Amino acid sequence: MIMAIAASAAVAHPTDPAAAVRDVLLQNVAAFERGDYAATERLWAHGDEVSVFESGHANYGWADYRDHHLKPELTEMKNVHYRLDDIRPRIRGSMAWATFKYSITADYEGRKIDGTGIGTAVMEKSGGAWKIVHWHTSAPRKKP
Repeated sequence: MIMAIAASAAVAHPTDPAAAVRDVLLQNVAAFERGDYAATERLWAHGDEVSVFESGHANYGWADYRDHHLKPELTEMKNVHYRLDDIRPRIRGSMAWATFKYSITADYEGRKIDGTGIGTAVMEKSGGAWKIVHWHTSAPRKKP
């Protein structure tokens, strides 16, 4: 359903870069939710410029993120429900960034994940398409 919404938004606003950036983010979480590595791979840059910060851990470069973070999570997470809200894109030439709120639930390694937080994504336009180069999410601190 999210893919259909994102695809229709891209068609409805072919010259609106903010809509295109928003679509990439929605397509990324929809692909993650489905466990669709091929779809996710099309949305990300593949070089050393990629960085991902989640839960106090950093991945540097596409290969590190792909092999040590993305593929294991796509394989092991089940019953994933992943949503982005309040997406606020900003575009400057061939660079874009967006802040967002997220929620995710999933079954992972015998436990239930139920998280919310905020995030930032950075994208670069390459070959006419926006590619994710940085992803950072942060969950609220747990009370002591």
